[in-house]
Amino acid sequence: MSITDTLFQLAPPPGLLLLIIAAIALVESLALVGLLVPGVVLMTAAASLAGHQSLTVGPVLGAAFLGAVAGDGLSFLLGYTQRERVTALWPLSRHPEWLARGARFFQRHGPLSVFLGRFVGPVRPVVPLIAGMLRMSPRTFTWANLGSALLWAPAYVLPGYLLGRTWQQLLDLPEGLKPWLVALGLLVVLLAVAFSWCRHLVTHDGLVYRGLAWLSRRTPLGRRFWRLLSPSHEEEPPLASWLLLILSLAALSAWTLVVIHHDGPLAMDLRLAGLLERLALPGLAAFGSVMAEAGDLLGVLALTLPWAAWLLWRRHLPAFWHIAGGLAGIALLNTLLKAAIGRARPHTPAHLADSLSYPSAHTSTAVVLFGMAAAFATRELPHGRRFLAYWAAIAVILPMALSRLVIGVHWLSDLIGGALLGLVVCALVQLAWQRHPRPRLGPCPWHLLGVASLVLVAARIAWLPPA
Repeated sequence: MSITDTLFQLAPPPGLLLLIIAAIALVESLALVGLLVPGVVLMTAAASLAGHQSLTVGPVLGAAFLGAVAGDGLSFLLGYTQRERVTALWPLSRHPEWLARGARFFQRHGPLSVFLGRFVGPVRPVVPLIAGMLRMSPRTFTWANLGSALLWAPAYVLPGYLLGRTWQQLLDLPEGLKPWLVALGLLVVLLAVAFSWCRHLVTHDGLVYRGLAWLSRRTPLGRRFWRLLSPSHEEEPPLASWLLLILSLAALSAWTLVVIHHDGPLAMDLRLAGLLERLALPGLAAFGSVMAEAGDLLGVLALTLPWAAWLLWRRHLPAFWHIAGGLAGIALLNTLLKAAIGRARPHTPAHLADSLSYPSAHTSTAVVLFGMAAAFATRELPHGRRFLAYWAAIAVILPMALSRLVIGVHWLSDLIGGALLGLVVCALVQLAWQRHPRPRLGPCPWHLLGVASLVLVAARIAWLPPA
């Protein structure tokens, strides 16, 4: 018997497990306590146990829903009845900035803050408390509490529940696939470290920056080169963007030559495709189809429409045209490269009958879209939190790219070429943006725009065919 089976045998009975799920949801939503409890981790673990025990998903979602409603309700009641004493309670007495952050969120979004706040980690347990302290209407709060809990419960429970249902299948992966998964994890970590290291090289303390600065002071050629790289309004060049452009363009050129030289799939392409054909995980094909539709033309339009409308409404026309130019540019480059290289797909469904394989347009478009979003977001974030935007972009791009392998319409080398092409376009957009001084884009109602994008993408997946 494996360690995993032993742990699952020690799990509580179904009735007690439902109570535990409700308690986790309650505590995770409860003011003061929810700030200190790793609710996502606990909920994922409990839901995984429920899935492994084959509990019906309805009661599991119901337990999480009731716990979440009760937690926010108790937080609202605490703020409503103990308004003057809340700030003296621990841990808020030690961290008054938590209340200040929640108050700013509430003032910015009004009644919608209760609905949106449940999905925003730093303010989730504080917003209902703030709503009570500011005497929000109990009826309005109740409707917002119920509506947000209806969406919150599936979002937080289903990933862990599905993991529990498919745990044995995940452990029984084809033997040759495990090294690929390990290599993928190591590659993502190494690329993230390399990216951070390269960014450090071009900071004021970095070796590349100090070397170029020394040349610019010592030689006329160095001074001309420095001025050539620098925007007209800045004395220093955007070395990070230049470095990204040079490295990604060199890597794309070398990789494309490798693909052209082989005149067909690489050995690694064939091996990984054979392993994936033997992979039988419940829901994997459906996941690949959903990701495919979310990343095609209609999916990208659905994702970007709310943000484009907001940029136009706030008259941020330069940002709008740079983003539109980046997406139009990657579409044109994908079309030209596919036609020039002429590589066939491993599998060609009807809606892709006239489309070729290299590079992966889904991958390159995802890199451009979410890479640009991360780059623009970092300009509005404190320096110490900017890495979060890039990690969030990676977390979205990676499954969208890998889904192309799952449904069998691309080779692995197509994904690599698409990612490199997307990085080239991201660098070009950033260099164009940095040529002139730009005003801040914030404050941005990113919670509302994010929800609107998700709703539109869900509608596109539900009602429109693949494009």
